[in-house]
Parts: sequence; structure tokens; C-alpha cells
Amino acid sequence: MKKTFTINISGSVFHIDEDAYQKLQTYLQMLNAHFGSGEEGREILQDIETRIAELFNEKMSKDEKNVILETWVDEVIARMGKPEDFMEGEEEEEEESTAGREASQPGYTTTGKTKRRMYRDPDHRVLGGVCSGMGAYFGIEPLVLRIICFVLIWVTGGVMIPVYLLLWIAVPKAKTTAQKLEMRGQEATVSNIEKSIREEVKEVKESYNQFRSSDSYNKGREQVSRFGEVVYRVLRVALKVVVILVGVALILFGFVGLLTFLTSMIVGHSVMEAAPWFGHWGPEFHMPEIAHFFISSGSLTTLMIASAFLVGIPLLAILFVGTKMVFRFQTNNKLIFLGSLGVWLVALVVAIVVSLSQVGDYSKSTTVSQSQVVDCDSCQTLYLELGNDNYSNSHNYSMDLDRMKVVSEGGKTLLLGSPRLDVESSNTNDFVILTRKKSRGSSQEVAKEYVEEIVYNFNVSDSTVYFDPYYRLKDGSRWLQQEVDITIKVPEGKSVYLGEKLIKIIYDIENVSNTWDGDMVGKYWKMTELGLEEENR
Repeated sequence: MKKTFTINISGSVFHIDEDAYQKLQTYLQMLNAHFGSGEEGREILQDIETRIAELFNEKMSKDEKNVILETWVDEVIARMGKPEDFMEGEEEEEEESTAGREASQPGYTTTGKTKRRMYRDPDHRVLGGVCSGMGAYFGIEPLVLRIICFVLIWVTGGVMIPVYLLLWIAVPKAKTTAQKLEMRGQEATVSNIEKSIREEVKEVKESYNQFRSSDSYNKGREQVSRFGEVVYRVLRVALKVVVILVGVALILFGFVGLLTFLTSMIVGHSVMEAAPWFGHWGPEFHMPEIAHFFISSGSLTTLMIASAFLVGIPLLAILFVGTKMVFRFQTNNKLIFLGSLGVWLVALVVAIVVSLSQVGDYSKSTTVSQSQVVDCDSCQTLYLELGNDNYSNSHNYSMDLDRMKVVSEGGKTLLLGSPRLDVESSNTNDFVILTRKKSRGSSQEVAKEYVEEIVYNFNVSDSTVYFDPYYRLKDGSRWLQQEVDITIKVPEGKSVYLGEKLIKIIYDIENVSNTWDGDMVGKYWKMTELGLEEENR
């Protein structure tokens, strides 16, 4: 009982007995050694293997067997050509090559075992390769068939067109070298396959060499070279212009930014305030005057110097880069970069350390409450109004710090805050005004000292209370989240009237109808068991 192997030949899987396998392997190894491992040799071997696979498939379909026998391999080798047939001397190869070239010409007919088959010729096609394939099959010049086809189109009134399309679809294309040989009636032997491929490669090389040596190729190459040089010069000039424009923009940005920052730090306000295109964007910026509200006097100077380096060095770097891009001078960039980076990092560390030292001042919180009974026993309604805004004409700067803002008055900078007003039910029969002042500090005692520095006033006149729109801090006091909350205690059965201007300070007043604060002003509200209810008068 013989062993069988499973092999793959050109994508087809076959079962082969041991003796046949040894003989086929020796045959393929000799072909591989003869044709070498070059690109042309690999193409020849691929077509040979494809043809061998076709012959094995034909044999299996006829004999109805699924194992390749040694006799089959002998038949394939005899048909494809024995090793001594394609390993002849140089002179015989030359003669066979000449004969092969003649056989590849239209009209050349060879007598062989293989029958001719109709294929479309892709190598000499104009449209689908139908006429060139028929020319190879019948041994007629393809040009003659094309002329006949063209004449038939006119004679038959266009009937020839669908016939041609039908042939285009029905006739297969000669893809492999074996099919191209079969199209001309040649046996697809090793020698014929080798000759066909070498002639195709030679034809391609000759066509390419003719194209390379033609005047049109040389002129085209010269024109492409000139065009590329022109494009390179244009792009180079455009790049220089872009670099200069970017450099000018960086110079302007760095210079204006540096000048604005320095004047804000030293003089106290920005020079940009005077510019007509900038003035409407916002108020002037008083860095030194504002900073002392948030930073202790001992740390302010250190932090200002560190901030100057943190902001100034990047702006100087932008100015330096822009200047170098425009004027293209030589400098030791590495030394400048490392020195500037070192100074900037030191300033960053100093700024972080100083900032963290200020955080401790916010660790504790203290609230001080004061209550005042409104001396109006017969009053059934208490009128709440907002007092005059004494700082409405002062230049101010809005700041998002718990309803705080900075104003300038008499050459001094003041920090103001808006109180928050609420209305609740009273446990007594009197109207009571409860004021809560809150602040933070490094300890409870320090926080209480800052609470006492909060200045806030309201005036009671008969049944009307006038609340100041702002509370402020005493001169030299720091901002440590100071707040002022006012609660009006209203007995049940009595009412309050909220003035129109009070909208600036009221804060989330609860009522039975869940009315928004802005809709509560200008109305009377009566305290009931459930809470405030709107009173119609």
C-alpha cells in the first residue's frame, strides 16, 4: 500500500501517491534550478505550474480518480517537455527562440497536439481583444478583422455592435501564458512557455527603451524638471513671506503684551485703556491696587516679582522668536532657552509656594449675628426699600467673587459686596431684622476680627427700612470671603412690602406660590401659617 500526499499546485489541491510525488518534485526542482529565482524566472515557473494543474484536473475528470498516479506524472512531463528538452546549448536555444518569435506573429501556424481555442487577446486589444483573439485563432492579421467588423457595423445598421458585445462577454480572456499559446494552437510546453514570457519581457523592454530615447520623452522630462524648479522657487519665496509675516505678528503681539503688562504692574493701569478700539471692551485694570485685597502685604511684593517673570519671559520669548524670524540673526538658542526656562521655573515655584501660604488664611470660619427689633408696635406692614447707591458715579470693575466688586472713590480703591436679603416667619409679634456677618481667617479669633471690619448700615424710619446696597471692608482689610446676610422676621398676620429696587439684594425668598424673586418686588406679601402669600391691595 503506497503512501499518499496532499500538495498544492498553483492554488489547486491534489492527492498524489509516493512515487508520483517523488518524480514530480524532482521535475519541479530541475525547472526551478534552470530558470532561477529572478522575477522573470518566477513568472515562467508560475505559468508552468498553472499548466500542470490544468493537465491534472483534465486527467482526473476523464479517469474519475482523485489520486495522481506515477503514469500521470510521466504523461505530463512528456507533454510539457523532458528536462533534456529545455536544457540544451546556447545555439539550439537561439534557434528555438527565433522559431518562437515567428510563431507568435499573427498568421503563424504550428502543428502540435493542442487544439486551438478561442480567447480574447489582452496584449493586442483595442477594445475587448475580440478581433485580436480571432486573428490569433484563425491566423489572420487582426487589422483585417477590425476593418471587416467596422464595415459590417455600417452595412448591418449597427447589428454588429451587440454581436461584438456578446462575443466580448462570452469569449474568455487569455490570462495565462498557456492560454495564450493555446489560442495560437501551440502546445503549452516548458519551452514554449519560457519563449513566450521571455519574448513578452523583451518586447516590453524594447518599447520602454524606445520611449526613453524618443524626443517627446526627453522634452517632457525637461519640461517637468523646469516646472518643478519653478514650483520650488515659488514655494520657497512664499514660505519666506509667510515666515516674515508671522514674525512681524509675533513682534507686535510680544511688544504690546509686554508693554501692557509692565505698565499694569508698575503704573497701575493698562495703556490699552486709552486706545479707542479697546476702551469699550472693559474697564482699566489696577493690578497693584486690587491685589492687596487678596494677598497679605508681606507676600504681595514677592508674588508680583514672580508674576512679572512668569508672564514677562513668555512675552519676551515671543518677541525674540518674531525678531529672529524677520531679521534672521545668529544666536545661541540653546543657552538662551535653558537660561530663560530656568528663571521661569524658579518664578513658578515661588508663585506656588506664596499662593499655598495664603490658603491657610481661609481654614477657619466665623459668623457674628446681630438682631434689631423694629420699634413699630402698631405697624401691620413693614416697607423694605433699597437705599441710595453712593457709588453709582464711581468707576467700578465687576468681579465674580461672591457678588463683590471694586470701585474707585476719591483716589482710593474700595472693595464692595452685595448683601443677601431673605424674609422668614417670626416667633414673636415684632418685626425683627437679623444681620449675620461672616468671614474666614487662619483662626477663629482672626476670622472674628475680619468680621468686625465689615461695614454695613441700614436705617429704620417709622415703618420703612432702607438698606444700603453694599457693604464694604475697612481700609487695609483683606478679602477672606466676607458675607452679609439679612433676614427680616415677619409675625403671622402681618405683611411686608418689597420695593422695586430691592431686586438687587433679595435672595431666594420662599413663598407659598413659589414666585421668583424678580416677580416679588413691588408687591405686598402677608405672612401666613404656610408662609408668605401675595396680598392684593
